[in-house]
Amino acid sequence: MSRSLNLLPFDGDVYYFGSIFNEESSDHYMKKLLTTIDWKNDEAIIFGKKIITKRKVAWYGSKPFNYTYSKVTKKAMLWTDELLEIKKQIEVVTGVSFNSCLLNLYHDGSEGMAWHCDGERELEKHGVIASVSFGAKRRFCFKHKVTKDKIELELDHGSLLTMERNTQDHWLHRLPPTTKVTKPRINLTFRTINE
Repeated sequence: MSRSLNLLPFDGDVYYFGSIFNEESSDHYMKKLLTTIDWKNDEAIIFGKKIITKRKVAWYGSKPFNYTYSKVTKKAMLWTDELLEIKKQIEVVTGVSFNSCLLNLYHDGSEGMAWHCDGERELEKHGVIASVSFGAKRRFCFKHKVTKDKIELELDHGSLLTMERNTQDHWLHRLPPTTKVTKPRINLTFRTINE
């Protein structure tokens, strides 16, 4: 399985592997994840107000890890069989071990994610974040925090992208909303929580 050249021009490492799961496996995991994951609407506290998103999330891991972002703390549920299968494949491809996964369910293109970086203190500093996509193809964007340089790519059904080294220090990323996508997408971001 070959990865792309580094997609970022400087200050970080992002690699795109394309579809590492075939269409049949990708369809299978999409269907299973929709029905077996304990999805909840995401919550964030912004300017002191609690916001409930349409997008749904779930937090899983090898232990009931706490993970705090947007001033809300989640406690990890233990791995499902499907998540363990996907994790094993990701670990073979990347050569990196992961102990947790944040999942996002976007019901259609109207749901996205604003510019942000994954720099929470619970995460292993400069660790690899492995992002797996199932379902609708979506555009994914990076923006440098200082120079404002932008990089964009399309994430395919069954694909893998990794963000590595100091990427989170210097780059923001987002999933822009679009009216062109009417089908759901599930994104799994495998991470390492400091134990």
